[in-house]
Amino acid sequence: QVQLVESGGGLVQAGGSLRLSCVASGRTFSNYAMGWFRQAPGKEREFVAAIRWSTSTTYYADSVKGRFTISRDNAKNTVYLQMNSLKPEDTAVYYCAADLWGAASSLSQEYEDWGQGTQVTVSS
Repeated sequence: QVQLVESGGGLVQAGGSLRLSCVASGRTFSNYAMGWFRQAPGKEREFVAAIRWSTSTTYYADSVKGRFTISRDNAKNTVYLQMNSLKPEDTAVYYCAADLWGAASSLSQEYEDWGQGTQVTVSS
C-alpha cells in the first residue's frame, strides 16, 4: 500500500493555471502507474490523466488534452498535474491514485490507492 497526499488546489479565474502535486510514501513509487481523477458535485468520478511506471508514457482525457500535463519525479516520489487555460467546468475535487505495476488505465477501479483529494475551483 502507498499513502498519497495531494496539494496545490485552490480558487483561480478562468484562463488561469494551477499545479497539483501528489506525494507518495510507503512503497517504491517508481513501480506505480499514477493517475489523476476528478469529481464534480453531483457527478461521477472521471479520469483526467495518467502516467505509466515504466516508460512515463502519458494519457489524457479528451476534455483536458492540450491544457493539462501530467509528470512524475521518482526521486521526489511525486506526481504533478499542471493545469493551464482552466475553465469553470474543470471545477472539481481532484484525486491522485496509484496502481502497482499498472498500465496507466483510465478506469478508476484499476487503482488500489487514493489520496484524500484537493479542491479546484475555477471562477468565470
